[in-house]
Amino acid sequence: QVRIVESGGGLVQPGGSLRLSCAASVSVGMFRGAVVGWYRQAPGKQRERVAIITRDGSTNYADSVKGRFTISRDNAKNTAYLQMESLNSEDTAVYSCNVNNLFGNYWGQGTQVTVSS
Repeated sequence: QVRIVESGGGLVQPGGSLRLSCAASVSVGMFRGAVVGWYRQAPGKQRERVAIITRDGSTNYADSVKGRFTISRDNAKNTAYLQMESLNSEDTAVYSCNVNNLFGNYWGQGTQVTVSS
């Protein structure tokens, strides 16, 4: 059974930084071939895609986070990351990781990020 676990969320002041991690309990080969994405959903809003990274390392970001967030992956550890800088209140949301490969589409439970003074 595939398990996706996010971590690293918490309360941070405006202008602060956080690093989220997404650990996948799949084989190294399955993770290496997957597209990994970070999504977020704020209260009362639809879920939006924040960033994705393909198996060859290409990345794509939502306009709202370009220049502030960086997605990366460590295939040897079956882990993806989301480095978030210059956080503001609009970034407050539950952040979820998605791992998509030939075998399926997998989601984690999410981690709460709250930006507040």
